[in-house]
Amino acid sequence: MTSTGMDSLYAAIEETSGLLNISPSRDKVWPILSAYDLQKVVVAFRVTTRGSRDLDCRFTALPADVNPYRYAVSKNIAEATDHPVGTLLDDVQAQLPVTAHGVDFSVVDGFKKTWTFLPGNDLQKLTKVAALPSMPASLGENLDFYARYGLDDRNSMIGIDYPSRTVNVYFLQFPDSCREPDTVRAMLSDLGLGEPSEQMLQMARQAVGIYTTLKWDSDRIQRITFATMVPDARALAGRIALEEKVATFADRVGHTYPGPVQGLYNVAAHPGGEYFKLQTYYQLAEGSLEARVLLNPAPSGH
Repeated sequence: MTSTGMDSLYAAIEETSGLLNISPSRDKVWPILSAYDLQKVVVAFRVTTRGSRDLDCRFTALPADVNPYRYAVSKNIAEATDHPVGTLLDDVQAQLPVTAHGVDFSVVDGFKKTWTFLPGNDLQKLTKVAALPSMPASLGENLDFYARYGLDDRNSMIGIDYPSRTVNVYFLQFPDSCREPDTVRAMLSDLGLGEPSEQMLQMARQAVGIYTTLKWDSDRIQRITFATMVPDARALAGRIALEEKVATFADRVGHTYPGPVQGLYNVAAHPGGEYFKLQTYYQLAEGSLEARVLLNPAPSGH
């Protein structure tokens, strides 16, 4: 990325952080911007209602043949580890079909996560994913849960959080029944979680994706999240109740493409209750999955 482009993106990070009264760490952020060619990738911002005063920035549509974690370690923007979290992406690339990757960093603490996209026309079976040598055993131990709801052959993406040592397993093209209130209640009950709020049930009805979070040191599924598309972030507050900082973010966050600010709104259930995450797209790369879906959405049947 050119120096001018990096300056522009860093200025956008500063401006977006300011909406949340957060001061980004230039020492953490600038080396990450320097490490990637960001002119042809998707750039998004994400804020969460779950406690932390932070802003995440993410890049997607990185090449499939590069291991973004190993690359980050080589650039001294991520720490090497002998924990299985450090080899899971190696296993994914060796044994699963991969179309692209993404990375996520905190504007305060630096590099955090990788995402690996699997082919939309070849969604993966969880029996194969659970057999990866470095995958948390909890995925295999909960295969019956995924099969019960028709998710066991719908795996579309794998996310790895290195500081938290957790894994997200994502699902697309899942049965319509997974959006129904009774099914959502049953899912949460099976996972030992509380009764879903009306807002969660409302968002689940519109879900385009579902993902679960797992750890290496627990045999339980840690949380389940429903993701919905946001065609216009500024209109979100008129549809659902938003926490003040999320409402401010939605109303004022910037973007570089024509039309309204687009993104995803996620609702997550975990043992502590529910929380919400708003991701908005700052930059959409031509030809990327995000650009095709968000700028030319197919008519929804839901």
